Amino acid sequence: MSGLLFIVSAPSGAGKTTLVRHLLTQMASLSLSISTTTRVPRVGEVDGRDYHFTDEASFRARIEAGDFLEWAKVHGNYYGTSRRRIEEAGRKGLDTLLEIDWQGAEQVRKAMPNTSIGIFVLPPSLEALADRLAGRGTDSPEVIQKRLAAAREEMRHAQEFEYVIINDVLETALDNLIAIVHAARLTYARQQQRHGELFTALNAASLPF
Repeated sequence: MSGLLFIVSAPSGAGKTTLVRHLLTQMASLSLSISTTTRVPRVGEVDGRDYHFTDEASFRARIEAGDFLEWAKVHGNYYGTSRRRIEEAGRKGLDTLLEIDWQGAEQVRKAMPNTSIGIFVLPPSLEALADRLAGRGTDSPEVIQKRLAAAREEMRHAQEFEYVIINDVLETALDNLIAIVHAARLTYARQQQRHGELFTALNAASLPF
């Protein structure tokens, strides 16, 4: 049975990373795919835990070699997901979570349409998003304005995802995210894969009882 791919996307500042971190602490059966990026590590980030950090030349070489299931250039930096790691997890029947932008999500859905579930996280308002970006204290006002402009464009792609979560209250948003994971695992197709003998008996011409 192939594992599921839960794709979580959001504009910068919507709280995606916090949601994903809390989700992973509550659902040990989910593993997070660690992206490769050319972005400079932020304070406290660890190579191999938060991202696989690399330089642009190496990243572009891997693009040419077809090493990435998806990749995109966001805010001037490259981000990509290892094709090999995702395919290995899928063959083992393991469910994987991808924390990527809408461009990467589009690529993954086209490559693996039968196993990917798209989830887009939105802020409760543009004003709230601006407050969150400013509250980080890591970007200049000019950078924040650029991120807000980019966020507007990114949020237009929410309609391309199966599920949308409004991250107003963290606890509520987390409950919704957990519910989506449970629901995806309980579709007829997934239950049929997990419990093959039962469904074979149900579909048999004559039942043994």
